[in-house]
Amino acid sequence: FSSRTLWRFGYSARLLKTNHFRTAASNTSFPAVWMLLAQYSGRIPGLFVGKKNRFFTMPETVEDKANLELYSPHPEVRGMTLLNREAFKRTVVVPVLKVKKEIVNTLLKSLKHTVLQRPGLKRVVEDPEDEDSRLVILDPHKIPEFSLGESEQEVLKQLNVPPEVSKYNLELTYENFKSEEILRAVLPEGQEVTSGFSRVGHIAHLNLRDHQLPYRYLIGQVIIDKNPGITCVVNKTNIIDSTYRNFQMEVLAGESNLVTKVKENNIAYELDFSKVYWNPRLSTEHSRIVELLKPGDVLFDVFAGIGPFAIPAAKKKCHVFANDLNPESYNWLLHNCKLNKVDNKIKAFNMDGRDFLRGPVREELSKLLKEEQKTSSHIVMNLPALAIEFLDVFRHFLAGEPCSTAGLPTVHCYGFSKHDDPAKDIQERAEASLGTSLDGRCSTYLVRNVAPNKEMLCISFQIPAEVLYKRPCPDEGKPTSKRLCTSKDFSEEKLE
Repeated sequence: FSSRTLWRFGYSARLLKTNHFRTAASNTSFPAVWMLLAQYSGRIPGLFVGKKNRFFTMPETVEDKANLELYSPHPEVRGMTLLNREAFKRTVVVPVLKVKKEIVNTLLKSLKHTVLQRPGLKRVVEDPEDEDSRLVILDPHKIPEFSLGESEQEVLKQLNVPPEVSKYNLELTYENFKSEEILRAVLPEGQEVTSGFSRVGHIAHLNLRDHQLPYRYLIGQVIIDKNPGITCVVNKTNIIDSTYRNFQMEVLAGESNLVTKVKENNIAYELDFSKVYWNPRLSTEHSRIVELLKPGDVLFDVFAGIGPFAIPAAKKKCHVFANDLNPESYNWLLHNCKLNKVDNKIKAFNMDGRDFLRGPVREELSKLLKEEQKTSSHIVMNLPALAIEFLDVFRHFLAGEPCSTAGLPTVHCYGFSKHDDPAKDIQERAEASLGTSLDGRCSTYLVRNVAPNKEMLCISFQIPAEVLYKRPCPDEGKPTSKRLCTSKDFSEEKLE
């Protein structure tokens, strides 16, 4: 196995914690358990269900093909780009048993593995020829050639039900089909089907591929129809490469209101999704970092966004300094601080990250370390595309000598990696920015898989004293000197 394979295998143990909305795995025409078994037996190596928006094509089995024949919409919907719900009507022939209405419930319990088990479809319908009887619809895959097995016949004999199986014309409409089935019937055969999305309040956020774009408006409407509470569907139209970490998007269906409310770890936030960055897949990571903090600790959030680290930390009675360069993020940060009644516990800034570090952070750390307080300080740097490059700011950040290494601030810095060994890659890049080795004094944590061969990680470490401090330099011939070491002086000095 490659190091990347082993790394991702370790990551899979945490996938059950994902707080991510998906319709694909649970909305297929065969049981979700089959998918899990197939995944872990290696039969679906490409299906890695986790904290990312995955598009995939379902593997076909014999049973699945039968399901496709029975539950597929009308073939004429293939290639449809504007949704026509009427075109999905279809009549299929299914087996039924004629049963006296007073024993229907007993029969359903006795034949629970044989009767039709499909959400949205009735298992029992009225008998048009006999008002005292009902027709119980059976699963055609369990009743081959409309013939009952010995076990089913024995059950019917005990209940005094005639064992004759009849045929019934079952009408299926758009409402009876699942989103996966609809999209699989519409898109060209063999093309990947998407029904996974990120949910941000009432908004469903898609990342459609090129071959799916001609069907984007239909896909958007299907997602609204099949997911209660979703009233707006958007598609990202470019990567996050702007100064403010937001991206252009197109509204595919529903209302154009992109101001939404979300709840994460029991804390409410409001935001304009078109103007600020928000990723529901980071919920677990936000919680993980906040759990490391203790009441009274100090948190410096360099790229705070709308406050998913800062606000829960303030609620935990930490002293918080939160910054974001994006004026929209800064305004929503202030709004959410008031919304959660922590506006008097958070000092908010609208500055460049380096300026924030060299200004408010340096000033506050100087005070904390001189006072030798027992509280810990943490610096969170969640800008994975660039944050590691900011670490050089900490070189000779403070003047003087550390009172104790226990009080040195802990950094939690995020980064992306496409390396075969992501942890090693992140550490080496952090070391290059800091100008020192972190061997034995850092930890790395895999946050999520962002894309094929692209991971998001967090590296945590206490800033080494030899990096953080400028030390007074002994002057030749004199016991002490008021002059401070330059970077060159310090790099050549042998540290104890």
